[in-house]
Amino acid sequence: MKIIIDRFEGNFAVVEVEGSNNTIDIPLEVIPEKAQPGDVLCIKIDREATQKSKNEIEKLMDDVWED
Repeated sequence: MKIIIDRFEGNFAVVEVEGSNNTIDIPLEVIPEKAQPGDVLCIKIDREATQKSKNEIEKLMDDVWED
């Protein structure tokens, strides 16, 4: 999915979802630091990072519930 930065308002970036006329506000802390209006950002699923996160959580849970 691609989003296009339309503008910045306060602590948010107003972005347009590519292929639609819909805009959404996204907190600036999830926008790359040097992004500017007009920049296209790609949102994708990182399966490797997802699996790593699941494994870490599972290990923490095992440690908590271990007898």
